[in-house]
Amino acid sequence: MKKPSSPRQPEARSSDEQRIAKLLARAGVASRREVERMIADGRIAIDGVKVETPATLLKNLNGVSVDGKPVKKAEATRLFLFHKPTGVITAERDPTRKTIYDVLPPGLPRLMPVGRLDLNTEGLLLMTNDGELKRQLELPSTGVERVYRARAYGNVTQAQLEDLMLGVEIDGMRYGPINANIERRTGANVWIEMVITEGKNREVRKVLEYLGLEVSRLIRLAYGPFLLDDLPVRKI
Repeated sequence: MKKPSSPRQPEARSSDEQRIAKLLARAGVASRREVERMIADGRIAIDGVKVETPATLLKNLNGVSVDGKPVKKAEATRLFLFHKPTGVITAERDPTRKTIYDVLPPGLPRLMPVGRLDLNTEGLLLMTNDGELKRQLELPSTGVERVYRARAYGNVTQAQLEDLMLGVEIDGMRYGPINANIERRTGANVWIEMVITEGKNREVRKVLEYLGLEVSRLIRLAYGPFLLDDLPVRKI
């Protein structure tokens, strides 16, 4: 029996070839980073031969399989707006907690979240079937604005919030310019609107806690040109 040849390695790239990680992300299999992990775990093959590197070059996904199942041709790019409730995590699966996939409406294609909202953050979460679109929307270098409204307990001045436009370093992590403004005060609480472009892990919460505030509610209102508006929240 003839031994299958190894997948093409990325020495000589032609104009119609792309990295397998990019092609699989475009096909909605997973994000590029997740595809790289799948390759490392030996889950992706070409004509039965396991792929060794996400830099493998291909013209198309013919013969490519994931967990032994052929990869379908990429569908047209689709983007959905989802009103994430509190109490669910932005993950595909979790043994103890509900995830966004437990509350999404039935009948949807395979979707990936653009960025994340933590367990107790609600609001707009973009979902797409295109891993490349997901990547472009998430990259800090693209400068896509995310708008949040936070309710927090404690005292803060507008001058302190304006200082965030200079950036801030917290526990060794540098956060870029943040546009923050006090909307209103209600008793001991203050409502603050914040616009960020990096979207680092728990960025809004960490910055407000750094200012001595205790966040009791956090809502994402917008992601780039896409708005939460009156989109109904999905019930748990």
